Amino acid sequence: MSTDSVSAVPPPTEPDASPSAPTRRTFIATTTAVGGVAVAGGVIGGSVLAGSQDAAAAVASPSSRVSLTVNGARRTVTVDNRTSLLDLLREHLDLTGSKKGCNAGACGACTVLVDGRRVNSCLTLAVRLEGAEVTTIEGLAEGDQLHPLQQAFIDEDAFQCGYCTPGQIMSGVGCIQEGHTGSPEEIREWMSGNICRCGCYVKIVRAVEQTAGK
Repeated sequence: MSTDSVSAVPPPTEPDASPSAPTRRTFIATTTAVGGVAVAGGVIGGSVLAGSQDAAAAVASPSSRVSLTVNGARRTVTVDNRTSLLDLLREHLDLTGSKKGCNAGACGACTVLVDGRRVNSCLTLAVRLEGAEVTTIEGLAEGDQLHPLQQAFIDEDAFQCGYCTPGQIMSGVGCIQEGHTGSPEEIREWMSGNICRCGCYVKIVRAVEQTAGK
C-alpha cells in the first residue's frame, strides 16, 4: 500500500466524541436519578414499605420489663434487652448527670452505684438489674444540702470542665464506702478508672481525703 493511500484513511472516531453520546458523568447521574425514582415509586406504591415493615418486625429485638429503685424511687420500664443502664438513666428516666464518655468502660464518666458498689453504667445491661438499687449523682444531695464529697469538690476546686465530675464523685463515694482511703496513693489506685482530661487529679484526691476524714 502506498503512503498516499494510508494517509487518505480517516482516523478512527472515539465513541465519546459524538455530541449525542452521553458522558460518563451524565450516565451515572441519570442512572442514579432513575433508580431513586423507581425506589420512591415502590415506597409510594406500598410494596417496598410493607416489605420493610414486615422485615423490621421479624428482626425486632426482644424487650423486657424491669423494676429497680433509682435514687430512692421505684421505677418500672420496658426496654430493649440490649439497653445499657446508662441509656436507661439518660434516655428513659431523664437522669442526664451520668455522662457518656467513651461508652466502653474506659473513662469512668458514667460511674454510678448499684447496691452500693461502683459500676460503669455503660457496660451494665439494664435488664440484669431487676430489684437493684441504683444511686446516681442526682441522688446524693438531700434537698439543698450537698453530699459532703460534692461540697469537698467545691472547696478543693477539684474540677475544671466538669464533664467527668459526676463520675469522679460517684467513684469517690464508693471508694470511701469501701474503705480505700488510707493514703493518697491508695485513693489514686482505687480511682484510677476515672479519667480527668483537665488533669485535676491532685485536687480530686484531696477532696476524697477531706471527706473520708470527717
